[in-house]
Amino acid sequence: MNPSEAAPIGSAGLGLLGSTGSLWLVIPAAVLAGFGAGMLSALLGIGGAVVTTPVVRLLGGAPIEAVGSTVPAIVPGAISGAWRYAREGMVEWRVALTLGGTGAVTAVAGALVSDVVNGRILMVMTAGVMLWAGASVIVKLRRSGGAAMDTAPDPDEVRARSSWMLVAVLGAVAGFVAGLLGVGGGIILVPVLTGPLRLPMRRAVASSLVAVATFQLPALFTHMYLGHVNWALALPLMVGVIPGAQVGAHLTVAATDRTIRMLFGLLIVVLAVIYGLTEVRGLLVSG
Repeated sequence: MNPSEAAPIGSAGLGLLGSTGSLWLVIPAAVLAGFGAGMLSALLGIGGAVVTTPVVRLLGGAPIEAVGSTVPAIVPGAISGAWRYAREGMVEWRVALTLGGTGAVTAVAGALVSDVVNGRILMVMTAGVMLWAGASVIVKLRRSGGAAMDTAPDPDEVRARSSWMLVAVLGAVAGFVAGLLGVGGGIILVPVLTGPLRLPMRRAVASSLVAVATFQLPALFTHMYLGHVNWALALPLMVGVIPGAQVGAHLTVAATDRTIRMLFGLLIVVLAVIYGLTEVRGLLVSG
């Protein structure tokens, strides 16, 4: 790891990990971030790393730690949210397991690649993925005039309109991005599942969480092997993520499709712009 990568975000990073006396601030902040990440993961199917990655950087984690330390929290959050959705019968299992199966292989490859790429570049790439995902949802919502997609489709219709080759490729791409950037993968999956594959938003979220839980396990083991996980941050994130996921899943079951889409798009775009500009500034300064 390049020593310059260990600096916090620009001049705004708190660097609290460098002071043992500040751990009482780091731990509750990480638990709170984990709760928000779990809620966001279950509510929007995006894995929650869009919250935890910036928080890890803000608390003083190195860029590569912001990639690896978010993954342990993604797994329990995805499992918890997926379990709640499965009880409601919202998971398209053939889609979810195909996504997870192909993504499990490429997630390991992505994690290995992350070890040789400048950490700040990975952070800028993360912001770019966030921006694309949020903007694509907003654009589609405006073009459709906000037409609802909440009705449960007939299983035969889902199979007929779903290209399994596209599903497999989508899983492979999402798995690689998840391993490379430490994001859940749902940030890639949800826009495509609700777009070309035409799944209703809540079913897309549910199926995405199952896939994320599947391919994040090999990604986690790879990041642990490479020493990318800072457990002082990862463990508090894990503590908060499970109750957050239960709250998010409960809200999604009761929410309208348009509400979920708008929340997804606006929140991710705002976070992407702020986070991306901050990391670009840090990259220029350090370079």
